[in-house]
Amino acid sequence: MALTGRAALLALFGVPVVFLLPSWWTLLVLLLLLVAVLLADAWLAAPVSSLRVVRTGATACRLGEQVEVSLALTNLGTRRAYGVLRDAWVPSAGAGPRTHDIDVPPGERRVLTTVLRPTRRGDRLPDRVTVRTLGPLRLAARQGRHEVPWRVRVQPPFTSRKFLPERLARLRQLDGAVALRARGQGTEFDSLRDYVAGDDVRSIDWRATARRQEVVVRTWRPERDRTLLLVLDTSRTSAGRVGDAPRLDACLDAALLLSALATRAGDRVELLAFDRETRAAVEGVRRDEVLPRMVDAMAGLEPRLVEGDGRRLVSEVLKRTRRRSLVVLFTSLDTAPLEQGLLPVLSSLTSRHTLVLASVADPRIEQMAADRSGTVEGAYDVASAERARSERHRLTSLLRLRGVEVVDAPPASFAPAVSDAYLSLKAAGRL
Repeated sequence: MALTGRAALLALFGVPVVFLLPSWWTLLVLLLLLVAVLLADAWLAAPVSSLRVVRTGATACRLGEQVEVSLALTNLGTRRAYGVLRDAWVPSAGAGPRTHDIDVPPGERRVLTTVLRPTRRGDRLPDRVTVRTLGPLRLAARQGRHEVPWRVRVQPPFTSRKFLPERLARLRQLDGAVALRARGQGTEFDSLRDYVAGDDVRSIDWRATARRQEVVVRTWRPERDRTLLLVLDTSRTSAGRVGDAPRLDACLDAALLLSALATRAGDRVELLAFDRETRAAVEGVRRDEVLPRMVDAMAGLEPRLVEGDGRRLVSEVLKRTRRRSLVVLFTSLDTAPLEQGLLPVLSSLTSRHTLVLASVADPRIEQMAADRSGTVEGAYDVASAERARSERHRLTSLLRLRGVEVVDAPPASFAPAVSDAYLSLKAAGRL
């Protein structure tokens, strides 16, 4: 039983009586009367167990969007249910309003809507639904809880999709939808056409020329049906914040843009999230289902505060990809994890696959390096930034000497830079 403010006011009305008739019997009688009235009022309130609660509404949304989840409250009892309902969610769900006033006559149904504005990715879950029904005098109330399970999966925002139209235009150029035709190592034969001044003489098809008695050249298009394996490093380095978000969030955004582009190009895309063990995987999925499946798999990914295992990572990649593929590894250009974990086993990966290492650069380092304030703190900032830059350049050079393509860009341009690297490799026939 719960008491309201009216119960306190009713108790205050008995204070003058105690002063007029000061005795323990007066106090006892007043207390008994008050308790009897409160108990009667609570007993006349609608039982919470007579209310049936059913939840409906959205089950998924993107980070930054808002969705609605509704509670259908049906009164199966014989008394009018008047009071307050609290629909509790985890704080990161951004639920509002927290409470709803209810007034449900017997046999009727009311729908209460809660708006969610999530602030984090992953599954946002509700807590119990607490209902407090008041008696006719509004002095006391019955209170109970209902378990109404639900889940709203908050997916990555995919802010980089604004770069997709421009990359698709470049892809159409590579595919020959526009007049551009280029031949690179590993490109496929497309069609024959008449020779035009300026064409590469190596492209002349002499047999077709002899048949037509006109000079004919072959046209080429980038290979299709290649395999891309996107590997997300979810170890402790992915938890480092670059700007307002962890590195992992920028990697997820870049992976989604690359997936959307590669599936349009006719390539197969797979996903692996790994630190010391597999956290998520998407494989063997049709092209039209890749992006939804990847978004769903990425929603629950969070950085793990453990050291990554480079040897097990390479072993897992080699186990999953038997044929030559493009492996895009989203990780950080940190000295210790690379030199102690990945570099010793890198040759076994680059010998069988084309490897792109994509790392999110911290724009704060460039700002610190440009500091010319002349203060002691500024001098230390410049020295630290220059040391960090030189170390990243050394690691980049070392990786490129081993046949690794390196993408090192700040968050604002990271996703398009990774997609541009893919298009460059595709144009060169190196997938």
